[in-house]
This record gives sequence, structure tokens and C-alpha cells, in this order.
Amino acid sequence: MDVVVQALLNGLVSGTLLAVPAIGFTAMFAVLRFPNFSVSGVATLGAFAGYVAYGAGLQMAGALAVAFAIAGVAGLAFDKAVHLPLVRQGALPAAIASIATGLVLENVVRLGFGNDPRGYDRPIARDIRLGDLRVSPQQLETMALALGLMLAVFAALAFTRIGKAMRASADNPELAALKGIRPERIAMMASFVGMGLVGVGGMLLGLDSSIDPLTGTRILLSLFAAAVLGGLGSAPGAVLGAFLIGMAEELSVLVVGSQYRAAVGFFAILIVLTVRPRGLLGERAF
Repeated sequence: MDVVVQALLNGLVSGTLLAVPAIGFTAMFAVLRFPNFSVSGVATLGAFAGYVAYGAGLQMAGALAVAFAIAGVAGLAFDKAVHLPLVRQGALPAAIASIATGLVLENVVRLGFGNDPRGYDRPIARDIRLGDLRVSPQQLETMALALGLMLAVFAALAFTRIGKAMRASADNPELAALKGIRPERIAMMASFVGMGLVGVGGMLLGLDSSIDPLTGTRILLSLFAAAVLGGLGSAPGAVLGAFLIGMAEELSVLVVGSQYRAAVGFFAILIVLTVRPRGLLGERAF
């Protein structure tokens, strides 16, 4: 029983970190109307941007801000130059192009940093033990950062003018345009903020383990599965889906071994699309 509870605790940690990029992914889908798979490369770029900033002496908040800005600018540039023009021809061409741009970013990082894993230089601290359960202080710090970011995003969507405009554009773009909301501006804002969150998510996941050019590729399936499970277009659904995927992946290790962990995402997508295509909370946008 202790092993199961420890796996659930580990899943809660990984789910919290996965929720940040999942919110970014689902927000972009709601506004831009296509699944942007370049998040794999952007997550890697954000992880390395934060790594460089943190190694240069910035505090954690500053490094996260750098990761957000670099990832947001890079994602916005690719969306504006490549993806959004293709959306006019349909979601599929844009989605395929996003896979290609993700690979481009991944290989740019590989060219600059090589293939060797790198870790953030954080002080080593003794694990906190509760009976037979254990969690590291670094994990608690990283979870707190992720939860703080999520609360900030939800507050911005609920109470700021731009957040309300993004929700209106996601829910009914034609009506939003009639109300004076400029869809192009909202699309650019959604791209920048969404990709920024993906970059921050890549850094948070790197803080919990290590980073290399495949950091974003490894989480892509779990990220997509979390968004689909919760309901594409629903930010609360992305958070719920991330928690469920995180715990399911950790529990699956106890049953079938770590080599089949990635299959959990495929299985979740298959079940959800068969039983409830809209996802658990997919009735609403944001």
C-alpha cells in the first residue's frame, strides 16, 4: 500500500508540473483552432533558456521569466510566419507544419548545446519523510511555482480585459469580432502566452529531473493526452487531465514497468475519444 501511495504522490508532483504546459497547449487550441505540436521544441527551448539564465546568476523567478519570454517569442514567430497562414487551409496542414517546426527547434538546441543531459545547479537537500513516504524540498518548491503560475493564469483569464477577450474569442470568434475584439491581436496574444507557458513548463519539468534536446519530445504525448482527457479548449480540464495522466503514468510503472509508461498517454487518448470525444470538461472554452 505504501508503494501505491508513493506512486500517487509522485504522480501528483509530475501532474502539477505537466499542467502548466497543458494549459498553454489547450489555450492555443481554443483560440487558434489547431493542435500546435511545435510545443515539443518550444518546451525544450524554454528549458534551456531557463538553464542558461539560472546558470548566469538569475534567481528562480528571473530564470522562469526568461524561459517564458524566449519561448513565447519563438512560438509567436513560428505561428505568425508558418502556422497561422496554413490554418486558412485547414487545421491539418497547420498541425503537420507544427511538427516540422518543433523538430527545427529541437535540432537548433542540439546544435547549440549537444546531446548530453544537463541539470540545474540547485542545492541538495534531504528528503522530507512522512512515514515511508518521501518527497524532496526541491519538488515542493517546483510544485509551488507551478501552482502559483496556474493561479495567476486563471486570475488573468477571469479578471483582466485581455483574458476576457481571449475567452470570448475562443467561445465565439464571430460574435467577439462584432463586439470590437480584434481576432488577429487575440491570436497573437494567445500564441505568445500559450508558448510562454509551455516554455516555463519545460523548465519546471527540467528542475525536477534533467534536460536535453529531447525534453519536450518526451512530454509531448503526455501533454497532448492531458489536454484531450480534460477537454481541448478547457483550461480547468487541462489541469484535471494533467493530474490524472501523471498519476496513471506513475501507477503503470508498478504494473507493467517504466518502459511502457508512454503507452498510458495513447491509451487515455483512445478511451476518451471513443467514450467522450469532448473530454471530461470539454463543454466550455477556457
